[in-house]
Amino acid sequence: MYAIIADSGKQFKVQEGEQLAIDYRQSHVGDKLTFENVLCISSEKGIQLGSPTVDGAAVEAEVLGVSQGPKLVVQKLRRRKNSRRKTGHRQLYTKVRIDKITA
Repeated sequence: MYAIIADSGKQFKVQEGEQLAIDYRQSHVGDKLTFENVLCISSEKGIQLGSPTVDGAAVEAEVLGVSQGPKLVVQKLRRRKNSRRKTGHRQLYTKVRIDKITA
């Protein structure tokens, strides 16, 4: 059984017990999250497609912690003296574990 959810402009295919990195949210370890924008659910009965979402469907997840993504290096270089700039960025993510998919 799997579901396709939409969260913060992205779509994720999730299954029960799977770990997922979503955009950062201020929540503590052990908190419960509920994703209600469920676009599709596949179960033993078949596939349910929403238009745009499946009515009454939800995905419950538990927060595991916060992690950082890979470091991105941003370099600006022009052909003049002292015109080099090097900065970096690491995006924060919230790790969640999918507990239950309800239709």
